[in-house]
Amino acid sequence: MTNITEKTAPNVSIGADTEQPSQKSTANIITTEDENFKSFEEIQREMIRMMDPSYLKTVSMTELYDTVYKSKPPLIDSLLYPGTYIFAGAPKLGKSFLMAQLAYYVSTGTSLWNYTVRKGTALYLALEDDYRRLQERLYRMFGTESADNLYFSVSASQIGKGLDEQLQGFVTEHPDTKLIIIDTLQKVREVGGDNYSYANDYEIINRIKKFTDRYGICVLIVHHTRKQNADDKFDMISGTTALLGAADGGFILQKEKRTSNNATLEVSGRDQPDQKLHLVRNTETLLWELERVETELWKEPPEPLLEKVAAFITADNAEWCGSPTDLVEVLGIDMKANTLSMKLNINAGRLFNEYGICYENKRCHDGRRVSLALEQRDDA
Repeated sequence: MTNITEKTAPNVSIGADTEQPSQKSTANIITTEDENFKSFEEIQREMIRMMDPSYLKTVSMTELYDTVYKSKPPLIDSLLYPGTYIFAGAPKLGKSFLMAQLAYYVSTGTSLWNYTVRKGTALYLALEDDYRRLQERLYRMFGTESADNLYFSVSASQIGKGLDEQLQGFVTEHPDTKLIIIDTLQKVREVGGDNYSYANDYEIINRIKKFTDRYGICVLIVHHTRKQNADDKFDMISGTTALLGAADGGFILQKEKRTSNNATLEVSGRDQPDQKLHLVRNTETLLWELERVETELWKEPPEPLLEKVAAFITADNAEWCGSPTDLVEVLGIDMKANTLSMKLNINAGRLFNEYGICYENKRCHDGRRVSLALEQRDDA
């Protein structure tokens, strides 16, 4: 067993879907390099197969369990994750104030309603506003406490006609970007005869989703709701069901009375618990404040293996490297080495998120090598 000198940290999420396994260690990701030591002829045959139009790429269940997939931490714990989300509500309800609040809190790392927020650059496309109105609104909400990494724009191109390149350029210039808000969808979609078709709505959201999945960020798309009520509040989103269907989740902001300062925020996502939050608007600052949460969040049950690892990797023993069999022995557990590897592969994100321990599993010439390291998380 030897100590390791370099480690990177996995990003963790229960939010947006993650499909591609990571192949290289990067600044915030632990990955698995599964080198099969294939010959040139084997690689060539595989490439020829993949070029066949009838080729269908598949992954076995064993391969799934044998891989550490790239995952990302939430922007706001239990509330907002990397991915593409629809944020809908009636006009003049206070959506833009809540969007400015979210952008400011992410850019400063300020806790929102007792939810932990991870600091990062935010871009707010306030396409129904002008800079004067933004200035007045922000001053009323936050006073003179400015944020250097919160950016605004009141004009942008349409999706498929320049917006994609504009967003890519911003993220390239600001690699720590975590949140982009598009306010509103109608300002960046093409106006046309089939504008509200299912296929068109799906393509618009799917295009943005590819962007968020590529860069591991969150894009909130502000949209309006219909006037007609519905049993399922998310059916009130204007347009076809493809908007929410293609997105990773949605938010619905509603008031019982337009003149009221009370509102409900309903949250639904692919891999996050549905929630209903009761909010009240501060009449002086116009900030939205949490009154109560109607839905109790589900918590994952404890994983004994992770607790064992956390007890082993401490400040006094911050790094370890060895085979899965070695790790079974040092942890003193009754478990097969391959079972331990699978459990840690699957729970690598949780191991980092809950205990700040980075996990790496590599296939080397002499077998599997597991590395563990205690890291200071960048969101701490």
